[in-house]
Amino acid sequence: MSSREACFRPGDFLIPHEALLPDWAVIACDQFTSEPEYWRAVFARAEGKPSACRLIFPEAELGPDDDARAARIDRINQEMARALGAEIFRAFPHSYVYVERTLLSGVVRRGILGVIDLEAYDYSADAVSPIRATERTVLERIPPRVRIRERAPLELSHVLLLADDAEGTLFDPVTAARGSMRPLYSFELMAGGGHIAAWLLDPAQTDALTGALNAYEARLAAHWQALGVAPMCYAVGDGNHSLATAKQIWEARKQANPALAGREDPARYAMVELENIRDEAQVFEPIHRLLTGVDTVSLRAALAEITVPEGGLPVTLVTAGGEERLALNPALGELAVGILQPFLDRYLQQHAGAIDYIHGDETARRLARQPDTAALLLPAIGKGDFFRGIALGGVLPRKTFSMGHAQEKRYYIEARRIVPNA
Repeated sequence: MSSREACFRPGDFLIPHEALLPDWAVIACDQFTSEPEYWRAVFARAEGKPSACRLIFPEAELGPDDDARAARIDRINQEMARALGAEIFRAFPHSYVYVERTLLSGVVRRGILGVIDLEAYDYSADAVSPIRATERTVLERIPPRVRIRERAPLELSHVLLLADDAEGTLFDPVTAARGSMRPLYSFELMAGGGHIAAWLLDPAQTDALTGALNAYEARLAAHWQALGVAPMCYAVGDGNHSLATAKQIWEARKQANPALAGREDPARYAMVELENIRDEAQVFEPIHRLLTGVDTVSLRAALAEITVPEGGLPVTLVTAGGEERLALNPALGELAVGILQPFLDRYLQQHAGAIDYIHGDETARRLARQPDTAALLLPAIGKGDFFRGIALGGVLPRKTFSMGHAQEKRYYIEARRIVPNA
């Protein structure tokens, strides 16, 4: 299998000169959505300097779909064009970039920047593609992103793509060869993002990684086929809706111009950072369910519909009256969240109450002590169960897990042309 046939492959990247990066790099646009002051500080810091903050649209500032939003999107596209003409970028064609992100905890998270073929990706709930979404895509969240990307000459990406490489065949050889790679940047990320450094793989290292990726994809395909399941090689860990936007635009372009099908058009690909779910730095924290304004006695009785006396998947029910360990019926799904969320959706259609999604066990417990309130504490998803749960049960409900805290999300650093002859 050649690199042009692989799902994940080298890309043509544009990276700002290193001296510009401390003010250029900003966090994913879907973070700090309830804290506009965070983004005001970012824009204030970048005043008069080249910065990715003017090439993205923070969700905290989206506002209503009106003329102001359209004007903002026009300015974003204009800023992208100016950046391309301002000698900001260094070009690295047909490249992989190895990234090490040192979080504030001191843990180092490894990544490899490349592109995926959108022909191998499907975000629908019943997808059978090699690359799949992890969480259910909320279609209403895509149109604003489409309006930003459809006329943009550049792509910036906060998408994290996950591999399930228990053998360490992808990252360990790259990490071992780091000393012979060309350093690209090393700097402190703004606003508590920690440290980040990157290196360029040389042509021989690129070929070696491509071979390892081909072998990995073949190995996973054989594993799933042996179980009678459509092969799944990668899962979108973060940036599900951004990647769904890229897919939707590519499909629309093909529909408008059928001659594009099968061609090497820039819009056919999307930039992602590949990470290994088995890496010790990957921490998957559960997101708990908090129900307010509910009759907790009625809720507990209704939960009998999805629970068994013993031997099931564990969840903890917390109310003002105390805590109770429950076992969800494993015949209803592979993962606890996949059983619980549909039940809660049905319950709230028929009973009073509202749902919220809470990070942290103790926070959920504290909130659940209020009257007419209940928390359902979910277990963390085991790394060995993650791909299996999606492959066998479909995409996970929204707000299933969190890959780290807000400050640990991916920052926009690299860019890529997404229109021909941009």
